[in-house]
Amino acid sequence: MIGILLLDAGLVLLAASLLVALYRVLAGPTEADRGLAVDYGFVVVVAFVVLLALRLDSAAMLDLVVVATLVGFLATVAFARLIWANA
Repeated sequence: MIGILLLDAGLVLLAASLLVALYRVLAGPTEADRGLAVDYGFVVVVAFVVLLALRLDSAAMLDLVVVATLVGFLATVAFARLIWANA
């Protein structure tokens, strides 16, 4: 019972954290700030899926997390290369 409440509290905190990332995407003064905020938002979404998989006791969702993590890493590298090329 307490474990479920902790998972629910984690999901709420991640939702609040996603709102902070969304604010930085909208208000970021530079493209690098916006890119970091999008990357952070993606990490928050992946963490949200992990907690949701634990909450729903679904091992299949963890495969999605592995693939999403790889895609997120490649997107971060590509964005960093783009920022580096335009600097």
